Amino acid sequence: MVSAVNVTTVQEFILEGFPAVRSLGTVLFLVHLLAYLASITGNTLIITATWADRRLQTPMYFFLSSFSFLECCFITTVIPKLLAIFLSGSQKISFAACFTQAFLFLFVGASGFFLLAILSLDRYLAICKPLHYSNIMNPRICVLLVTACLVLGFLLMVVPVGMLSQLSFCGPHVIPHFFCDFGPLTNLSCSDTSCIEMLAFSLALLILLTSLISTVIAYSNIVVSILHLPTAKERQRAFSTCSSHLIVFSLMYSSYAFIYVKPKQTGRLDSNREAALMNTVVTPVLNPIIYSLRNKQVHRALKEVLSSVKLQK
Repeated sequence: MVSAVNVTTVQEFILEGFPAVRSLGTVLFLVHLLAYLASITGNTLIITATWADRRLQTPMYFFLSSFSFLECCFITTVIPKLLAIFLSGSQKISFAACFTQAFLFLFVGASGFFLLAILSLDRYLAICKPLHYSNIMNPRICVLLVTACLVLGFLLMVVPVGMLSQLSFCGPHVIPHFFCDFGPLTNLSCSDTSCIEMLAFSLALLILLTSLISTVIAYSNIVVSILHLPTAKERQRAFSTCSSHLIVFSLMYSSYAFIYVKPKQTGRLDSNREAALMNTVVTPVLNPIIYSLRNKQVHRALKEVLSSVKLQK
């Protein structure tokens, strides 16, 4: 029988970060700080433009501004700690703070995927059912759909993270990552994690497949409808409004599928670290650029918002 005296409980973890490039800490700090500020600024501008311009107060832009808000929350759960790692090397994080970060990251990420599925539904109704669109996507329904995304994300993520936090962590306590993700934490537990790993795999598969299937079905119908439009100009306009959403979905889906859709969460931990940079740094920076550069209405609204700010000064 193992003596209780010899078993120590981990009270804090150490985030390893990127030890191979530690000598470039200052440079990487500046690069990621600029990326963080660019993402926050871009997403905040989209939210501001949506609420300031009455022409953008439509269901699509309501969902888009909600997605931008989630993006701001998403990167804020990870990037500030990553910046601290680049400045001073490995960073200590308490047990409670680590699991709080893991939950918030997964909760916001899952909610974002459900919201992308709602955006697919919105585009399907706008293009394929235009006569019924305004009745179906009324303000009350839009708020309920966003709320449902948040509730689903919360309920699906609180169970596995809560179960993982109740397991034994008796050392080692170094997390080979730049934030507290589910896979690395599972790898550090000295309890049997097979049931939790299978649950996490099933939930990841459910979330990603739900979003993927919804998007594929919606856009299959959209393509058919667009091809039946009478003029090339109308077809181009319809494709333009949908292409931004598909680009963002593809970027997010590829990195998340690589990291989370595997039965054994402890596999590919080193490559997960690089892949996680895609959805925590690169994608949040690109998303507002993708949505705004391809949208003349957002361009016009942003110009008016910036002009009004200059006049107030």
